[in-house]
Amino acid sequence: MPHDVRSKNPAALSVINGTAPQFAQLSAARGILPLPQSDLIEVLVALTESSDQEIAATAAETLAAQNPADIEQIIAAGEAAPAVLSFFLCQSSSPESLLEKILLDRSTPPAAIVEFSRSSPSGRLIELVALNQQLLIRAPELIDAVLGNPNRTGEAERRVLETRREFFEKERGAEQAASELRAQGNIAAAEFIEQVGLGGESGLSIDDALFIAEHIEAEDRETDDSWLGLEYLEEIYEETEAQRVAAYEKILGEINSEDGDAPTVRVSMLNRVLKMGMKDRIKLGMKGDREARNILIRDPNRLVSSAVINNPRITEQEVEVIAAMRTVPEEVLRQIATNCNWMRNYTVVQNLVKNPRTPIGNSMTLMTRMQIKDLVSLSKNKNVPEAVRRHALRLSKTRSGDKS
Repeated sequence: MPHDVRSKNPAALSVINGTAPQFAQLSAARGILPLPQSDLIEVLVALTESSDQEIAATAAETLAAQNPADIEQIIAAGEAAPAVLSFFLCQSSSPESLLEKILLDRSTPPAAIVEFSRSSPSGRLIELVALNQQLLIRAPELIDAVLGNPNRTGEAERRVLETRREFFEKERGAEQAASELRAQGNIAAAEFIEQVGLGGESGLSIDDALFIAEHIEAEDRETDDSWLGLEYLEEIYEETEAQRVAAYEKILGEINSEDGDAPTVRVSMLNRVLKMGMKDRIKLGMKGDREARNILIRDPNRLVSSAVINNPRITEQEVEVIAAMRTVPEEVLRQIATNCNWMRNYTVVQNLVKNPRTPIGNSMTLMTRMQIKDLVSLSKNKNVPEAVRRHALRLSKTRSGDKS
């Protein structure tokens, strides 16, 4: 029995699989077998390939006599078998309205559309094929079929070339680049190239990705994304273009305020980094070098900046600076405050407690680690919350034996 048979009717199935008596097959070929219209059409299409020439010829004549409007109705109802769609797509007598419905039907076999696209005289229908990017990706041979048809429109040519460039040339380019990086022993950069999203909405080119890959230093085996729970998944994919632009302006503004005008190389990297979607920026935060971390710790999205804190190559000196930053999300400061290794660094503790963005609960806990002179200074610091100042004063008096 042919694949993708749609009919469930026992009589139709017996004809299609060749077990019906010859007189029944001949009756079906003449269109007089009592079957629903969709089943009858499927049977007739199957019989056109019969080894019995009389049956095959009769079935072809019966199909030619069918009203195209009836076939369109079967397609609209979702009852047309793939073999039926392929058959009428290949018939030069099929009207454009029928051909359009077949081309838009997801059940139409891609191989049939490829053959149609190679020879169709209709530029409008060729363009309809070219507009179906998902189909072009699923059946890339369609691209060559469209380009080889002299009746293609300029728009059809533009669309298929764009799809080839975005989804196939870039993919091949990325594979080649990753292979070369692996051959050079740069596994971390190769892994990044293989995983980063190219093209699409981000517009990140292979050249952009290679530039960023130079700043990748941690391999997959070194990173741990267990902190990135399922509850964050929606947040990863909901970023808007406006939010991305705002992130760029925020980061550039901070870098300029610290270093004067940011170096051209850093601005160039920032431009490329902010083309990346949030998922890729998280990956870069966890695997990137000091320069990448310096940019992404300033990302207003807590997931991206948290990824930097979870980078296995981050240094204590960097954490000292981050602990004092007043532009990082509270979540980042909380993660630092709960890291036992970093809490052995007194400068990190001090910077966290003096940072007004550190959650008060964390500040209260950390103050027990501070020296009296620093507690006294903290109790006079107008930049921290009043509750922190009061607690610092109480601790300093308790330590010094002041009963007042």
